[in-house]
Amino acid sequence: MKNQFLIYEVNRDHRKITSQGEWTLESVREIEQELRTIPCDKKILWDMSEVEEFDSAGVLLFIEYFKRFKEEVSVEIIGYSAKQKEMYALLIKDVEEFVPAKKSNYYEKLGKKTLHAFVDIKEFVTFMGQMFYAMFHTWHVPKEIRIKETVYHIHHSGYNALIIIGLTSFLVGMVISYQGSVQLAKFGADMFIVDTVGISITRELGPMITAIVIAGRSGSAYTAEIGAMKITEEIAAMRTMGFDPFIFLVLPRVIALMIALPLLIFFADIIGILGGMTAASMQLGISSTQFIDRLYEVLEVKHYILGMIKGPVFAFIIASVGCFRGLQVSNNTESIGLHTTSSVVNSIFLVIAFDALFSVVYTELDL
Repeated sequence: MKNQFLIYEVNRDHRKITSQGEWTLESVREIEQELRTIPCDKKILWDMSEVEEFDSAGVLLFIEYFKRFKEEVSVEIIGYSAKQKEMYALLIKDVEEFVPAKKSNYYEKLGKKTLHAFVDIKEFVTFMGQMFYAMFHTWHVPKEIRIKETVYHIHHSGYNALIIIGLTSFLVGMVISYQGSVQLAKFGADMFIVDTVGISITRELGPMITAIVIAGRSGSAYTAEIGAMKITEEIAAMRTMGFDPFIFLVLPRVIALMIALPLLIFFADIIGILGGMTAASMQLGISSTQFIDRLYEVLEVKHYILGMIKGPVFAFIIASVGCFRGLQVSNNTESIGLHTTSSVVNSIFLVIAFDALFSVVYTELDL
């Protein structure tokens, strides 16, 4: 069949299209109407040798229908000139860069997020396996334990965090005491504010508040430090020289935080109770002597121990997640920010989840 801009012939095993005339902005609408009528039921042989003139609009139309035909059948292009090939190569790059991506629907997005979560969990399990292997290896070869680096991270993650932990714990203790005293005063049970502050701080709030602050402070620092080392290819260089990054980078941070966090929780318990004592004195007129005497009566050692048990577990979670996210950083600075955010969010979520698990276990064991 013959049209103004196209001639196509039907053969036994293919359909031949011959483009002709001027493929310019003025004629693309008419050419498109003719291209729409061509069925895609056989292999297409597209001859461009008789095109007299073309511009970018004509080439873009050709690119669009070449892709459409290629999705359905095999397409072979013949007879194109060097100038046509050059313009095609120039425009196809722009088309690939600027054509908006197809919008995905809800189920497609859900599937991608689920797959991403599955891959994330798989990589974390692999990370944990490598870390435990490095841990067992250092137990058998103690000389490979990085004592100096561990002490440095204890100082950096523990000692340097005393001020923010102390301030946060003091304010939390004051808030609990203020809010509790208002309700207890209605029933004439002012002295029970000591029970509320002492048990809640040592058993629940002290460990949790400390872990959350450390997750935002030290966990994010671990991710940023290791991520920066990965971008500058320091980790790749370590592996090239035969050094295990898990022994040199991960284990010192994990061990340091598992030592530092229980000590910080102990400090937070004391300062939190001090904050509660200050608020009780201001709000209810309970002297420090009365507060301490009552605290001796109601605060059993088991409450302190149950709170301290959470410390190493929370520390292990925070340090592991921080190092894992740091090793996931790719070769760009934006990735550091994204993985640092993920590190803090994941750590805080896991700390709260494990705290809830501890509460269920303690309740079931009647502790």
